[in-house]
Amino acid sequence: MTLRAKDCRVFFDAVDEKAREMGVDVSIAVVGPEGHLIALERMDNAGFITPDLAHAKAYTVAAFRSMSPRFPDGLVIQQWFKERNPQMLVNAAILSNGKVTASGGSAPIFHGNVMVGAYAVSGATGDQDEVISEYAREKAGWSKTSSDPVPDDVKKHINDIYSKVGLGHRKL
Repeated sequence: MTLRAKDCRVFFDAVDEKAREMGVDVSIAVVGPEGHLIALERMDNAGFITPDLAHAKAYTVAAFRSMSPRFPDGLVIQQWFKERNPQMLVNAAILSNGKVTASGGSAPIFHGNVMVGAYAVSGATGDQDEVISEYAREKAGWSKTSSDPVPDDVKKHINDIYSKVGLGHRKL
């Protein structure tokens, strides 16, 4: 399956709905599995930099999720860098011309076992971006995990990270 711009409309509409309900203005980006932009939308009053940040967050998820099942979303990528080498995240951002940034509100999009893209929401707080994107992902019917079974040690690692960043209720 190839993800196309028209496949993003339900997701974008759901983001708009939830963001308005929360009283925030955001930008939304969807990229293909290689990080190339498929669709981008900015709410009227969203910050001028938020489209670039949304694209960078989605690009980062595509780049890192394609490398390992240990990176189901931007929060886990961010925590991974914090624990190991924060400077490496800065270096990756510089070497990618600002396309690498890790934050909540971003995750991969799977069709079965194939990652077909990634999405990101940017413009509110990281927690709000996460709430908005999860709401929209569920409404769009997108899966952010592969149907391949994830090894128990990987699940434990990811769930430990969720607990560290205050999302202990969330489990892989």
